[in-house]
Amino acid sequence: MGVVAETRESPVPPSSTVARTAGRRARAFRLGFRVDAETKRQVGRAAALEGRSLTESCLFALTEATRATIMRHESLALGDRDRDRAAFFDALVHPPKPNTRLLRAFRAAQERVPA
Repeated sequence: MGVVAETRESPVPPSSTVARTAGRRARAFRLGFRVDAETKRQVGRAAALEGRSLTESCLFALTEATRATIMRHESLALGDRDRDRAAFFDALVHPPKPNTRLLRAFRAAQERVPA
């Protein structure tokens, strides 16, 4: 299965798109895919089983896969080693005192961004 994806701006600017139904986002960008006939048939069958259009089904699957990938990369999984887990939670419960450099950076940030 050869998949080619490209992103390009839609010829219709977002400000002139037709209002969408509640809960749907306006689609301002396009992704193009080329798939073989068997993949297209399977995706179409899955969409029909879910009662979705081909586009809705693909967007749903793409969004779910994207969320899973981001979660996998942004989550911290602790190892099974008790020592590692204990050290991590000990640092959370008893954080080290900030050093001079960290305090200076914190003050500089407070001066730039008022509370």
